[in-house]
Amino acid sequence: MTPKTESAPASSPLSPAASDTPRNELLQSVVEVARAIFGAAASSVLLLDEETDELVFRAVSGEGQEFLVGRRFPAGRGIAGWVAASGEPMVVDDLSTDPSFDRSLAESTEYVPDSLMAAPLISDSRVLGVLEVLDASPQARSSVRELDLLAMFARQAAAALRVITPEPVAPASAGRALEGAEREDALRLLGSLEQVLRGTD
Repeated sequence: MTPKTESAPASSPLSPAASDTPRNELLQSVVEVARAIFGAAASSVLLLDEETDELVFRAVSGEGQEFLVGRRFPAGRGIAGWVAASGEPMVVDDLSTDPSFDRSLAESTEYVPDSLMAAPLISDSRVLGVLEVLDASPQARSSVRELDLLAMFARQAAAALRVITPEPVAPASAGRALEGAEREDALRLLGSLEQVLRGTD
């Protein structure tokens, strides 16, 4: 998450040409719904750029949304990096005492959370990125149930992302326009899961 980094090569699925509006809209809806469901101060989606081995902020809701999108950091750093590498969700109530929390990395984003929940975006056994929820409401912390809900939502988000981008690592297909029916299918997946999650409150 250094302030100034070079953009990914043109052939990368994360290059501007591939970051089409429908995908951006989908990812933004993911972070907004996640933030609302967990009563969080912020939520973000980071996608893995396999060419550069970096995680890239692709959507942010709440704290940092004005300047974080597009920023990147090495995929091996911090809790997000651990979740991407392990493919397992993680919740930390007190980041000040957690050794896996990279405080300098957080400080570079100008927002240092007290707690964090993160879940991998997995499609066909491949980690596409990480969904994070920062400073969730107290009742959503230290709860296996809440972490399971976040992991479920992340899986659904990855499925919706896959509808938009059937081959996320293939430049030719990653940048294609989303057809109307596919876009509706992707958003319907998220809408259905949002209803399920809200119904469990």
